[in-house]
Amino acid sequence: MAHFAKLDENNTVIFVTVGRQEDDGKEAELTARTGDTYKQTSYNTRGGVHYDPETGEPSADQSKALRFNYAGIGYTYDEGRDAFIAPKPFESWVLDEATCLWAAPVPYPEETDEEGNPVPYVWDETAGEWVVSE
Repeated sequence: MAHFAKLDENNTVIFVTVGRQEDDGKEAELTARTGDTYKQTSYNTRGGVHYDPETGEPSADQSKALRFNYAGIGYTYDEGRDAFIAPKPFESWVLDEATCLWAAPVPYPEETDEEGNPVPYVWDETAGEWVVSE
């Protein structure tokens, strides 16, 4: 099964639809038939890595890693990078060019509580840091 993102005039994803995987040239066919712009997207791709849907581990066949990230409504298709990029979550975050994912200016804390459970954090844009989620 293949997924295709419909783009508006600003290359923003406005719709994602499903098609048959065996339909080579489906992007061009959809575009020609509808007059809209479509780009194929990979459901199991994130940060430029394709993950096996059964194991959640990186796939042996990375040729399936398509356009860095699975397209979602509101994402932008960057033609120069040939990548789908999520909306910027905070003004201070920067785009990681290697993954086309947004990164906080401060790394996420890897901390556990006294029982060994991960401590949940949320980004505080005003403070410019991760704070414990309440």
